[in-house]
Amino acid sequence: MHNKLIILGAGESGIGAALLAKQKGYDVFVSDAGIIAEKYLKELSENQIAFEQSGHDEELILSASEVIKSPGIPEKSAIVQKIRLNNISVISEIEFAYRYADGSKIIAITGSNGKSTTTALTYHICKTANQNCAMVGNIGFSFARQIAQDPKDLYIIEISSFQLDDIKSFRPDVAILTNITEDHLDRYQYKLENYVSSKFRIVENQRQSDVFIYNLDDEVSMKYITNYTINSIQAPITMRKELPQGAYLTNAKICLKWKSEEVEMNVSDFAVKGKHNLYNSMAASMAVTAIDIRKEKIREALQTFESLEHRMEKVATIKGVEFINDSKATNVNSTWFALESMTKPVILILGGVDKGNDYNLLKEMVSEKVKAIVCMGLDNIKIEDAFSEIIPLIVHTKSAEEATIMAFQIANKGEAVLLSPACASFDLFKNFEDRGNQFKVAVRNL
Repeated sequence: MHNKLIILGAGESGIGAALLAKQKGYDVFVSDAGIIAEKYLKELSENQIAFEQSGHDEELILSASEVIKSPGIPEKSAIVQKIRLNNISVISEIEFAYRYADGSKIIAITGSNGKSTTTALTYHICKTANQNCAMVGNIGFSFARQIAQDPKDLYIIEISSFQLDDIKSFRPDVAILTNITEDHLDRYQYKLENYVSSKFRIVENQRQSDVFIYNLDDEVSMKYITNYTINSIQAPITMRKELPQGAYLTNAKICLKWKSEEVEMNVSDFAVKGKHNLYNSMAASMAVTAIDIRKEKIREALQTFESLEHRMEKVATIKGVEFINDSKATNVNSTWFALESMTKPVILILGGVDKGNDYNLLKEMVSEKVKAIVCMGLDNIKIEDAFSEIIPLIVHTKSAEEATIMAFQIANKGEAVLLSPACASFDLFKNFEDRGNQFKVAVRNL
């Protein structure tokens, strides 16, 4: 029997870790301060895994030889601080799963924006090329669950900074850092450099044969990159110049250069549009090139990729008004990208839980593209302050339904209603998916 393993948090990552730990013969205990979802309770009892909910048994937790902490639990929580004081090893579910991923290849994607699309795109290319692979982490199943239930030869992992905070040996064969913008600063003492260091941990265990893909055009990444030791092969992406190795844009073509190979692809053939998606496509293409997937397959996959639910998802057009669900935009930069790709006048639905947002970043884009703002959230004072001078019409609502009805009343034929909130969803919704789904239901009921 192994030592006592305590898992804090019973969401997808906690339950995945519990299933894998049980399978590997650990003495496992799951503890959640809140209520555990029905489907997870069922799995715990079916697998005879001990657990508690609505609180933590401190004595029991502090008897652990190791703790797996779910990404949602902040470092400043009382129980985490006590665990640290007792010098008990704390790891993330990603780290735990990695111990049992021997022999598999890993492509890991992190960044503030674009990581879900880049992950989904990378997975789509690998599937198109008939790889035995799975997409895990922040998107889909947890990494640990996948290893426990259906191990693969290749894992494409979307990984958040919170998951990277508690790694020790995790080492991806290919690491992608899409970009870094101010996000989640509430979890990093409001210091951007703490958040940046967290993101760069994706390369800390990489070896000389591994690959690191990052964006040369991203100011924050480039400002800090020299602070870190990078042992892996660098294959950056850019739209500004030719590169000896990496991906770049030239005459509406993406050029991939890898070792002695060179591949060109026409941007006009790609299924997803918008400048930010070109970056995502370059990163994904570069990653799969590094694991030897053939260019025909990359081309085919980029032409057939369908964008993700809740990410610039077209819901319906009613009386000439187009409705777009971009509920996944949980920070200001995501919303900036959404607006950047819009060609019609926009009625923008904004708001939710503000994570220390700087709306000044949106001002220029909003004044250029937005006709009216519909706030959806419990506290919209910052939005009002930021945009009242440039947007004559700002309305306040308290539900997805109310926001949708108001936006529809304001919109004229040929305009678009865009839900791109720039905030987390936890004031009125369970998560961004719930927010997007409520919006879609409201649109269909118009």
